[in-house]
Amino acid sequence: VPGHWLRDTCACEECRHPETGQRNVNIFRQTIAGVTVASVDASQLPEKVTVYFQDGHKTTLSGRVISNRQSYVARGFREAMVDVEPWTASIAQRPPSADYETLSNDDQSFAQLLRLVRVHGFAFVDNMPSTPEASKALLEQIGPIRHTHYGGFYDFTSDLSSKDTAYTSEALEPHTDNTYFTDPAGLQALHLLSHTGGEGGESVLVDGFNVAKQLFDMNKDAYHVLSATGVYAHASGNKGVSIQPAQAFPTLVHSEEYAKLIQVRWNNADRANVAASWARLDRWYNAAAKFNALINDPKNQYWFQLKPGRMLLFDNWRVLHGRAAFTGERRMCGGYINRDDWISKYR
Repeated sequence: VPGHWLRDTCACEECRHPETGQRNVNIFRQTIAGVTVASVDASQLPEKVTVYFQDGHKTTLSGRVISNRQSYVARGFREAMVDVEPWTASIAQRPPSADYETLSNDDQSFAQLLRLVRVHGFAFVDNMPSTPEASKALLEQIGPIRHTHYGGFYDFTSDLSSKDTAYTSEALEPHTDNTYFTDPAGLQALHLLSHTGGEGGESVLVDGFNVAKQLFDMNKDAYHVLSATGVYAHASGNKGVSIQPAQAFPTLVHSEEYAKLIQVRWNNADRANVAASWARLDRWYNAAAKFNALINDPKNQYWFQLKPGRMLLFDNWRVLHGRAAFTGERRMCGGYINRDDWISKYR
């Protein structure tokens, strides 16, 4: 085990602030003696090991800290990993849900709600007040509401107050939000407060991770094209707004260390240029067409009707959402929470 890592991991009060847990010592300013191991007392392994450095410093580490450094357990905690459950249209038989009343007074029930979202990618909160105040308060229990060019917590009707098709009565194909941001929101909430003078507006959810797996099983080349080819996006309908991500991101985003799918970015309405050469452009369009066909395959689409008193929470990095066209006036509220914030609460 490298001496640099052993000294850098020391958690004594000299090396770590006892209250904040932050490092007090800059490992990059250590002398050679400060990172050179003089001796090791391993007599109490696997409970702990004591390391003595040439400069006189003593570091005591638990055996678990050393063994877990590259283990699945440590990785799972860092990435808040769970065994996700892929789903198709059949999830309509038993959609994940929690009861609002239990969430207010029971931390375990609230933790279970977030676990449902982590495992399935979405969950409903039933029997809640049909008010923006209750909806906002529930979101704030999870984390700070993200402020965007649409504002923070939103409460809107189909009046095009923001120049986005979500603010119309038109149908919306399944998509993820915020593809025009470098860091799209991780969690989104939608709560239909009222629908008067009309009908329609059924909602649809698609498990993006499951669709990606289906694509991989069906055509690995198409999967790799969507994993390697960046796509730009934009939000420019509102005056004074021209948002684009810092770089072109692929539709299927993987962790660099483990090549694990961590995010789906798919929004045809907000898509801009594809960062591919002329020679490779057709490959991207063909791959995207296959992905789009799977997204719109009825067997992958869970359709339902939003209703007052039932809030929808979903993972915007995994689950695509859309809706059918509607007539009349609908009032909708909700908001975004950054991924890091809601995953922090989940942990």
